[in-house]
Amino acid sequence: MVQRFESGARMSGAVVHNGTVYLAGVVADDLTQDAAGQAAQVLAGIDRLLELAGSDKTKILRAEIYLADIKDFPGLNSVWDVWVPAGATPARATVQAALYTPEALVEIVVTAAV
Repeated sequence: MVQRFESGARMSGAVVHNGTVYLAGVVADDLTQDAAGQAAQVLAGIDRLLELAGSDKTKILRAEIYLADIKDFPGLNSVWDVWVPAGATPARATVQAALYTPEALVEIVVTAAV
């Protein structure tokens, strides 16, 4: 069985299959924020989507983080390090990438257990 959450014409925000939840790339709602501000919004969005899917951040298996500029790595980590539970850090990769609009500074893709 496949469950889809926040489905639209192009993608779903989250898809659950065989006890695993796959999140689409999560971006900030307020793109006027700096990278740390956008990261905080993205992480709140991840929390919300995981809850919809019956999971939470302690069950994240993998995180793929995309930064528009790698110089924002310290700002991202300042928010990430407070958000991620001690002892539950996922496998993670962070890369610099062109995002969907120049104002977007952070996008995160997560895979988690349900």
